[in-house]
Amino acid sequence: MPELLLELFSEEIPARFQRRAADDLKKAVTNALVDAGLVYEGAKAFVTPRRLALTVTGLPARSPDTREEKKGPKLGAPQPAIDGFLRSAGLSSIDEAKVESDPKKGDFYVAHINRPGAEAVELLSGILPKILADFPWAKSMRWGSGSYNWVRPLRAITATFGAENEEPVVIPFASNTLEAGQTTFGHRFLAPAAIRVRRFDDYVEALERAKVVLDIDRRKDIIRADADQLAFAQGLTVIADEGLLEEVAGLVEWPVVMMGAFDPAFLELPEEVIIATIRANQKCFCLRDANGKLAPNFIITANTIAADGGKVITAGNERVIRARLSDAAFFYRGDLALPLEHGLPKLEETVFHAKLGSQFARVERLVKLAGEIAPQVGADPERAKRAAMLAKADLTTGMVGEFPELQGLMGRYYATAQGEPSDIATAVEMHYKPLGPTDKVPTEPVSIAVALADKLDLLTGFWAIHEKPTGSRDPFALRRAALGVIRIISENGLRFPLQVEPDLLAFFHDRLKVSLRDAGARHDLVDAVISADSNDILQITQRAEALSALLSSADGQNLLAGYKRGANILAAEEKKDGKAYAGAVDQDALKLPEETALAFAVDAVHAAVSSHIGKDDYKGAMAKLATLRAPVDAFFTAVLVNDADPAVRANRLNLLARLRDTMHLVADFSKVAG
Repeated sequence: MPELLLELFSEEIPARFQRRAADDLKKAVTNALVDAGLVYEGAKAFVTPRRLALTVTGLPARSPDTREEKKGPKLGAPQPAIDGFLRSAGLSSIDEAKVESDPKKGDFYVAHINRPGAEAVELLSGILPKILADFPWAKSMRWGSGSYNWVRPLRAITATFGAENEEPVVIPFASNTLEAGQTTFGHRFLAPAAIRVRRFDDYVEALERAKVVLDIDRRKDIIRADADQLAFAQGLTVIADEGLLEEVAGLVEWPVVMMGAFDPAFLELPEEVIIATIRANQKCFCLRDANGKLAPNFIITANTIAADGGKVITAGNERVIRARLSDAAFFYRGDLALPLEHGLPKLEETVFHAKLGSQFARVERLVKLAGEIAPQVGADPERAKRAAMLAKADLTTGMVGEFPELQGLMGRYYATAQGEPSDIATAVEMHYKPLGPTDKVPTEPVSIAVALADKLDLLTGFWAIHEKPTGSRDPFALRRAALGVIRIISENGLRFPLQVEPDLLAFFHDRLKVSLRDAGARHDLVDAVISADSNDILQITQRAEALSALLSSADGQNLLAGYKRGANILAAEEKKDGKAYAGAVDQDALKLPEETALAFAVDAVHAAVSSHIGKDDYKGAMAKLATLRAPVDAFFTAVLVNDADPAVRANRLNLLARLRDTMHLVADFSKVAG
């Protein structure tokens, strides 16, 4: 079957846009093909700094003929309804419709619409220019005198269609001033000549000969493997950096890996500073020696094969890195010369938020809040307040001004250098964490106190000024802050009830549900253990775990079935009687041994479960609930709840209410599926 080859050749596409652009191109074209009736077998998109490419295989030569039946209004319907039906069906007269009958609805009009298929090339010539015109670049530009937008100037379009053993045809369309053809170009420096292509296989081979590796993931593999081999030969290892690898692969079409070096004297700088400097300025990878220490070397990825083996390229990178590391050393020495707290007055000049005051005002809130939290997490209040006071001070340093991503980390270095206790210095770094689902969580008491203070101040502050996340919009990373609070509490096993307004507490519940579901918890079990006023994150987590363990057992499953049977009977009878049964069981009114056994079992379990919950032993509480399985099964086997004697009936309904209330001590089982 025929295949489509599409290439959009342009000036350099920013690396950060490339992978998304390839996905967007594939999605837009394949969706349009399906909408046009052109069902395909496979599609794959590719991207390099200078081209977006797409191949779609197994396309039919034309779309199939279709027949559609469209139901219209009843006979005798008002004329506007008739006119609307004719327009939607593409009919010129109601005489072109047929009349059909329905025993219930009577006679109505039906249009039988036959739509002939169309040649795939014809359909593609209409589809592709619209996709290019509407392409969703995050940022685009216009050039020359035209009004056409693309991420960078578009230079050529290749669009061919044809079967494997046939000469493909060029899809006839134009975008801006460019006519589609079958000419592309190789590597800008190594093989810039024009290349005539027919279909995908010879296109890939021709590009490879012209020093272009089309697949970004293959370029990443080449860079990774060559860098590892080059480092291994020197007894070194490359520091893995997936983000940098993705970016570098988006900067080159023909990756060539080289190694450079810098003055070992710069190793006196914190290694994070060296790595950030080399990464940010030259997009190079750093290395470690056999002892795990930072080596005075780096890996360069060039986009050319240098005649001199890369000596000039390496020397140029070394020269720039030497200058940038010299700047970093200047900032570092200057920052060390002043105690951290000397930067605090400058925070008064920095606005945190127009409605929440300056960064200094925020520090004052953090100091107060960290001092209040400290006793609850086992931290010394004065040390927590000292750490909170210094937490934002590094924002005024030269190093953090140059590399904002080092905030907190540099504060720890500077706090340590000025003689602060280690727990305070650590808290200065760790109070920002965790920054994501894989980031580490603070574990030292002082760090925990300041980290919780930082996130709770952020959340309560923005809630107070009604700046809450909406949809996918969360400019102040409030979802991340809430998840951070949840992880700090749960992973440290903290009993730390959240004293926040109901609306914010509901936000925490939503984030906790996401967190627990991501960890594999069933959504219905999470809902069962969270009530509107649940403010203990650890308790909710432990209840969900214990409930999951209970329901994974046969006793738990059977008990749940018995609960649902009893709850359904109780709900129906309460509705019929117009009152709620409160669970007050009259022992003298118990007639059968099975109901007596259940009544005594429920009373004993109620007391035991309450005791376990008081000790935060939810597994123990669930284990006690599991013992109700046998008496519940026996009750429903032998006992008729709706006895003819009203007093007996009411007593049995109270017994079911007592069972329900006992089980609700640990979770709302009505929310559990099954």
